[in-house]
Amino acid sequence: MQKADQRRSMSRFSRILLHPALPALMLLAFVVLAGFLWHGIQSQSREQVRLLLDSEVSSLLRELEGDLVQNLDALRRMAERRETTPSLSRETWRADARQYIEDFNHYRAIEWIDTDYAIRWVEPREGNYSVIGWNVAFNDQRARALSESARTGQTDFSGIIELEQGGRGLVAYVPIGAGDSHLGFIAGVFELEGLVEALIASRLKGNFRVNILEHGQTEFSVPSDSATDEKLTRTADVNIPGLDWQLQVTPSQRWVSAKQGLWPMITLLSLTGLGLLISALAWSTQLLLHRNRSLLKTRAALEEETRERESIQQDLVRLASTDTLTGLANRRFFMEDLSHTLSIADRQLHQVALITIDLDRFQILNDTLGHQFGDELLIRVAERLNDINDERVLTAYSSGDEFLVCQQHVEDIDEVIHLLGQIRQCFRQPFTVHGEDYAVTATMGVAVYPQSGLDADTLMRNADVALYRAKEKGRDLYQFYTEGMQDREVHRLELDRDLDQALAGDQLALHFQPQLDLATGQVGSVEALIRWHHPTRGLVSPGEFIPLAEESGRIADIGRWVAIAACRQLAKWSDGPLSHLRIAINLSGRELETGTLAGQIRDCLTRWDVDPSRLELELTEEVFIASRPENLEQLRELHDVGVHLAIDDFGVGYSSLAYLRDFPVNLLKIDRSFITRVTDRHDDAVITGAVIQLSHSLGIQVAAEGVETEAQLSFLRNHHCDLAQGFLISHPVPADQLEREIRQGHFETGSLRLSPLNP
Repeated sequence: MQKADQRRSMSRFSRILLHPALPALMLLAFVVLAGFLWHGIQSQSREQVRLLLDSEVSSLLRELEGDLVQNLDALRRMAERRETTPSLSRETWRADARQYIEDFNHYRAIEWIDTDYAIRWVEPREGNYSVIGWNVAFNDQRARALSESARTGQTDFSGIIELEQGGRGLVAYVPIGAGDSHLGFIAGVFELEGLVEALIASRLKGNFRVNILEHGQTEFSVPSDSATDEKLTRTADVNIPGLDWQLQVTPSQRWVSAKQGLWPMITLLSLTGLGLLISALAWSTQLLLHRNRSLLKTRAALEEETRERESIQQDLVRLASTDTLTGLANRRFFMEDLSHTLSIADRQLHQVALITIDLDRFQILNDTLGHQFGDELLIRVAERLNDINDERVLTAYSSGDEFLVCQQHVEDIDEVIHLLGQIRQCFRQPFTVHGEDYAVTATMGVAVYPQSGLDADTLMRNADVALYRAKEKGRDLYQFYTEGMQDREVHRLELDRDLDQALAGDQLALHFQPQLDLATGQVGSVEALIRWHHPTRGLVSPGEFIPLAEESGRIADIGRWVAIAACRQLAKWSDGPLSHLRIAINLSGRELETGTLAGQIRDCLTRWDVDPSRLELELTEEVFIASRPENLEQLRELHDVGVHLAIDDFGVGYSSLAYLRDFPVNLLKIDRSFITRVTDRHDDAVITGAVIQLSHSLGIQVAAEGVETEAQLSFLRNHHCDLAQGFLISHPVPADQLEREIRQGHFETGSLRLSPLNP
């Protein structure tokens, strides 16, 4: 079918070539084309003439302005000398004036005008005797202009006038001093004809008509030697303050023709001749119709090459390797490069290290400070990681807050450890984002080929497993993948899946850890701590499933469950001996980000008829500092209705004490890391005492976490700490056990003992 189409196409083309009128039509087409091109070249040539004329006008304008400025500067120097030496003699002044007239060719005369506007001295005197004593303020308009010049110190111009010395010219009045120190004027008389004639270069003389316009009217003109082309007239403003002049230049037709040249006519004739030649060739081409087949083949080959080039272009687009946000290699390119690297390592018997990097607390910062902040932070991190790239190390951005690093040709594991140190060094200095410094750390997982996997996907999966294991141990750590980690990750995924059933079923419960009031020796509040009674795994620690909830986004659902359970428990205690207790619950930054936290808490309090003052919300100082204004507004709203607000883990984050002053906080909880060593380390004792004193001065109560010894408790009492919480007082216990302990006086002063319950 394709060959038949080609044959039909070739037949039609042959009939066209053999048409007897073809040469004449081609000649006509060339004549028309020549006409269009002639018109275009003519227009372009005309435009070039305009540009050349603009250049000549600009040059003439610069020369005129420069010459005037030089002459005016000379007058100003004479005025300054007269101002600084009022006693300057007439002969000395005349000698200066003669020198200036010799140096600057355009002065007709230089005059000193007294404060009464009368001309006192003039140089040269020959031919100028008649102007001595003449009042230059000869009418109201000139008097006002000269008076304003004397007041402001600005040069005044007379405009183009008939000179007393004869001819037309311009007088520039430069004031000597200004205001109260005014001593008259130094005036320069310019003969306009000499000034303009001197500026017109030989190449311009006779070829242009030059007009000087003042206030829009032609006041002076230098004619052209021949007829002018009025359509090309150019007008430009003279940029001299106080001088309302315009320079108008019109070229002669002779000059325009010389600049345009013969190119338009040459083009017309050339294309017409070319048309004749092509027409003759068309007749010859009719004799060569048999070559049409080879031409078609060539065309087909060209089309095939075009398709191949388009295919290659599509492949290049598909293989785009750079992430648009960070500028690092993207995940797709990284994985392709990793596969290629592993194939080389297999042949050369080298090791390859794959490192996954996860930014600590990035999600909290991103949620609280906004995605624009998060993107900017990722860019800053990428800039530092990019510095470790070399011929053996490739860094890439994966997604979210995860980066990837591949180290090739590893001979010894110490090389990997050295690279890990370089990566950690990238996070030692704070990152500046939107003008503020933020300390950010990173957790890393490492998988090494061939021990941890033989292909790119397996190596990546095992590096992620090592990363999760490192995150379970804390922040700012790295972990190598080892055998058995995969089983632990499967366990973790199963636990994450079971968390949905725990929220839907009756598997979650609250335990309560008492907070002892050190002033009264009574328990006035308790902290609610969530526990998970797994149907097959037993009691699951919060440290095991809360991070899962943070990652999966279920933490807001868990927080809502805790708030409901705490209010329900407060309602149960409202009529008994525990009606005085306040329950503290922990909140995460994610719960604030939902925007519904304040409404949910109010609904819980209303539903269970609980006094808001019996509920306390604990947030880390990190959340207080990083929260956006709308999130903090929710906390202020809850505080205004009576809910207590507490700062948890005080002292371990990157804090600014400004929020203690600006935000209504009821309670500050000192982190257990300070209390553990408060009796052993002087620094911890000083810091703890200072925090207590500072908080009390701001009207904020203080609670100490992690109290485990009598010595610690005694220290806190001596420093007037308000509340103490820890295993010395009690482990977290179920609600019924707490009721029993309080009824039995277990927490009375002098009778404290370790709770027999396991934490």
